[in-house]
Amino acid sequence: MNRAHPQGRAPLDTNAAPSRLRAPDIPPPVWPTSQPRVIFPPGATDCHAHVFGPQSAYPLLPATHFVPHECPLEHYVRMLRAIGCERAVLVQPSVYGTDNRAVEHALAASPMPMRAVAVLDPDPTEREIERLHGLGFRGVRINTASATRGLRIEDARKLADRIRPFGWHLQFYVNFREQPELDQLIAGLDIPVVIDHFARVLSRDGVESPHFRKLLALLARDNCYAKLIGPYFISDDFPHYADVAALAREMVRVAPERVVWGTDWPHASARDKMPDDADLANALEQWVPDPAQRRRVLVDNPERLYGFAPFGKDPS
Repeated sequence: MNRAHPQGRAPLDTNAAPSRLRAPDIPPPVWPTSQPRVIFPPGATDCHAHVFGPQSAYPLLPATHFVPHECPLEHYVRMLRAIGCERAVLVQPSVYGTDNRAVEHALAASPMPMRAVAVLDPDPTEREIERLHGLGFRGVRINTASATRGLRIEDARKLADRIRPFGWHLQFYVNFREQPELDQLIAGLDIPVVIDHFARVLSRDGVESPHFRKLLALLARDNCYAKLIGPYFISDDFPHYADVAALAREMVRVAPERVVWGTDWPHASARDKMPDDADLANALEQWVPDPAQRRRVLVDNPERLYGFAPFGKDPS
């Protein structure tokens, strides 16, 4: 049950101010967040979330597949503390294109350790990557699966060359049901790669579906990570998503050191399946039932992927 809120390819140039402010056309996130049943270990990390500021300060692209509510850093931090996360990773939303300022400002103001994933132009300068690295960015996201597109899959190889010296990764939001051939391109990259939103496979198709097997084949590679995130993209079993457990367990079996977890707060694409983030936390009891492995997913694997210091020693 929702509670009150606390209040073709899009172009990549996002610096122009919008002609008018647009009213939100999606639901706000659930608030307040319930107390989850599962207890997260110290240093638990939400590896995928977004922040949205006022349109007057952070203009949206001219055409986007949603218009968000204002969901600022302070609201996100309240949610993290409610579920027991002590670190986080912000991902640049598609609606901002390459204007990463909302994420940059959130990183600077965060009261807890945070990292971020950017969206960049296809040919970024070394100076820009170095600047973002100093702020806490550790990757670039390529999105071919949402209606507000960003970088193209063809940009991956050049971007890989640009970010390799910084130890960054490429994060892919792709749909293997619509573009099953993308696994071959991703497999050919020689830097760390991250697959989010289960590559949009469907939970009802099971662990033997050809699309899910493609995801597992990528995960078997030493440089490939995946996020347990966004079950509403692949399942209708709202709100607990028990039918996603088989997929999550198989992913962890194949790559126990390369699976991480995220909330996807404030759930811009959930719409009529808007979750309470406590339910997403509780789902880990079934998705990753072994407490020691759950600690790897929530603490150890994010430290390795995003360059966090061991928890308790990170001054940022």
